[in-house]
Amino acid sequence: MRLIENTARDTCLTIRLADSEADVRAAQALRYQVFFRDMGAVPSGAAAGLDVDPYDRICDHLLVEETSAEGARVVGTYRLLRQSVAQRHGGFYSAAEYDLAPLEAHAARHGGELLELGRSCVAPEYRDTATIQLLWRGIGDYLMQRSIGHMFGCASFPGTDPDVHAVALAYLHHNHLAPQDQRVNAHARHFTDMARLPIGGYDPKAAWRTLPPLIKGYLRVGAMVGSGAFIDRQFNTIDVFMMMPVDAIAARYAKRFGAAA
Repeated sequence: MRLIENTARDTCLTIRLADSEADVRAAQALRYQVFFRDMGAVPSGAAAGLDVDPYDRICDHLLVEETSAEGARVVGTYRLLRQSVAQRHGGFYSAAEYDLAPLEAHAARHGGELLELGRSCVAPEYRDTATIQLLWRGIGDYLMQRSIGHMFGCASFPGTDPDVHAVALAYLHHNHLAPQDQRVNAHARHFTDMARLPIGGYDPKAAWRTLPPLIKGYLRVGAMVGSGAFIDRQFNTIDVFMMMPVDAIAARYAKRFGAAA
């Protein structure tokens, strides 16, 4: 896959899957910059300015590259893990935080493979509509090529104090909770209640404005949330589980972003 987006800069953005170790290292370098330098994650096994973990070797890595007269560099990335691959290598990354059994059972009943999204980041100067839409177009192309039924992953709030984000967490819990038969729950030992305020205890419109852009993007394409947040002290974030049925977003994707080139 190679999708191209012209920008107002003297560059163009392209998106493709990594096809070499050098490509993966470029994604790891960007992740290190964003997660460790910018967001205050605590290094644990990060080597020479790279964010590395064992899942990198089994995942597909979606790359947004900026191409200019000086060459190409990775300015955005997503890590993609298909269910068939995860099952051969010990399971999904999110399983350490959430009990995925309800979602896996739901997927088995309704068909289509699960896809885990993770390690999403964009260089600060490229956090604009062009880059985000290109990432979504790349994901949409990947979904259609591989018969994905549901995609899921964790999205994050900055910091580790859930009360700082009480309004946003309560809004997600009361307005976007997944149905019981497919609802994923944070493991009991990590469970942090998202319903920190009751219905009527906050302004929903104001709550929407406080959501991180990635979470807003997921909700706009039909995402639902799991029950309970997870406090990730290494990455200095509060994680919420997001799941998206692909059949529910396919038409919206096609209308919004157009068919893949």
